[in-house]
Amino acid sequence: MPVPVIVEGGADAAVGRGADAWTGFRAAPAHGSDAGVLVLSGSSGRIEEERCRLLAREGLAALSIRWFGGPGQPPGICEVPLETFVSALDRLRAEGASRISVLGVSKGAEAALHLSVLQPGIDAVVALSPTSLTWANIGPGRDGSTTPHRSSWTWRGQPLPFVPYDTGWTASEPAGAPVSVLGWYEQSVRARPDLVTAAAVPVERSAAELVLVAGGDDLMWPSLRYARELAARRGAAGLPVRLVTRADAGHRPRLPGEGAVPASGTFRHGGSPAADAALGAAAWPHIRRALLGPGSRPGTGPAAPATGQDSASGTGQDSASAAAGQDSSK
Repeated sequence: MPVPVIVEGGADAAVGRGADAWTGFRAAPAHGSDAGVLVLSGSSGRIEEERCRLLAREGLAALSIRWFGGPGQPPGICEVPLETFVSALDRLRAEGASRISVLGVSKGAEAALHLSVLQPGIDAVVALSPTSLTWANIGPGRDGSTTPHRSSWTWRGQPLPFVPYDTGWTASEPAGAPVSVLGWYEQSVRARPDLVTAAAVPVERSAAELVLVAGGDDLMWPSLRYARELAARRGAAGLPVRLVTRADAGHRPRLPGEGAVPASGTFRHGGSPAADAALGAAAWPHIRRALLGPGSRPGTGPAAPATGQDSASGTGQDSASAAAGQDSSK
């Protein structure tokens, strides 16, 4: 089968309507597409060029942007205006996309889920290694300060309710070794249970099609637990959701055609290259269908049912973890 011809290049937008200015990367089929997807990285803030190219070859107009750490943006994930992402979605619409989706991993998934609740017109969200809660800032805000803790996100100028990190947590690994911060997230919830309800991402109010992908050996934050909480909220509201899991996968599922991510010298992500790739492969047909819509062409995998859970085969502990720290590998 011939490789589809894609076009790619830079993209940018100026400050406007509550949004920060941004720069990014766009890839799309040469013949155009009426399906657009905003691709969001995790706490690295990386522009996801490889993932955009992969999605463009599947028939999508894919745009990835830098949403913190750039000119005119907060230096950390601290009170980032969700309007910045709305500006990127508007760009996809202006370029001809009538079906709009967001694909995010980790902190990018947190933003994607909030967008689907707050912004009308988002057809699908794919949340890789998601959270069910809104968390405090990772890194400094516009004032250059990391503390006091503030929300990761704002909407219409107001910070979203969040859970702060417990300052009494310490890592169990030897000094200088990569760290799992699962305990930090779990301890933070135990320290402030009074804030959890307000900080919950209200996916029961989202009209978007929702695909959740999580590994049970995630050592960055408990994404499998979070994904199940999100799925339960959707189910209680009578709304469809697709949950794809694998017990031995970690924080960084890889989609078919993507290379393995190098090991981090700072964080323990869990999983393995083989397990992370297997989770991505199991999720791929459902991701592809959600992004392209029910009329997408056949040939890449079976269409996903509207609701349900898929558990990919494999071994590994059925637990997960979390990380509060800017991670250049996500």
